[in-house]
Amino acid sequence: MALSEDPPQWLLKRNCCLTPRQLLRIYAGLCVVSFGIALVFWAFGARLVLPFAWLEMAGLGLALWVYARHALDRESIVIERGRVHVRQEVAGRVTQVTFEAHRVRVGQRGGSQALVELASAGQEVAVGRHLRAERRAQLADELRAALRGPHGQG
Repeated sequence: MALSEDPPQWLLKRNCCLTPRQLLRIYAGLCVVSFGIALVFWAFGARLVLPFAWLEMAGLGLALWVYARHALDRESIVIERGRVHVRQEVAGRVTQVTFEAHRVRVGQRGGSQALVELASAGQEVAVGRHLRAERRAQLADELRAALRGPHGQG
């Protein structure tokens, strides 16, 4: 079996069916419909319908904003040239950590369903928050195997 020239890598991201842009379009459409109906009732004398429509759309907007902030969260792990590069994006904030591959310890404090921890020289990062809990042990095994392979040796 020939060795692959591509470095081992994992891209772990949320399972979201809508992008933030799609959410914005849906929200705008809901606002048009809700405020349109509220304006008709307001015109017929039901004055409290419009303020409640505003309250409803504000609440929905807030909920969609919280969802959209995390819709693009992701983690990537790449092992190449003797280094392990971990990049995490949470709510638009990016953190990156690089380890020497031959010094990395892969573990799971708290059992096979806990987050996978990569640690070396006083640095530690937990990955796998976008995986189902029962798949995290598989990620840990794959990382250990890749670190023993040619890309992890440098």
